[in-house]
Amino acid sequence: MAVIEWIRFLAGAFLLLFGLAIFAIEMIGVFRFKYVLNRMHAAAMGDTLGIGFSIVGLILMNGFNFISLKLFFVILFLWFSSPVSSHLIARLEVATDEEREKHYRIRKLSELEAELAAEKEQESVKAEKGKED
Repeated sequence: MAVIEWIRFLAGAFLLLFGLAIFAIEMIGVFRFKYVLNRMHAAAMGDTLGIGFSIVGLILMNGFNFISLKLFFVILFLWFSSPVSSHLIARLEVATDEEREKHYRIRKLSELEAELAAEKEQESVKAEKGKED
């Protein structure tokens, strides 16, 4: 029985440390990126993955009881709320960005369709040249 406890503890400690490493990588990404949406993406993905691994590690270390169920519900809540809040903040940034052209460009559907048609035409010309050779 003691061996199982040690295995559970070591697996939980590994997951907890892995979650902390993901948080450290997330912080590097947040400080390294320049544009706010890139920073937000790094923070949101790192939080979701880091919190998930850390709390699963705590569940393993604690054992499977009522506290583990509560920790699992915390994971569920964070996995549902983090993407929603990130999406709302990103929409706010896009709506209030004064220098849109500096960060990204808005393309119309007709422009994309024209590009796609041009690419298909180039591919057909290449295919025809390949048949001639």
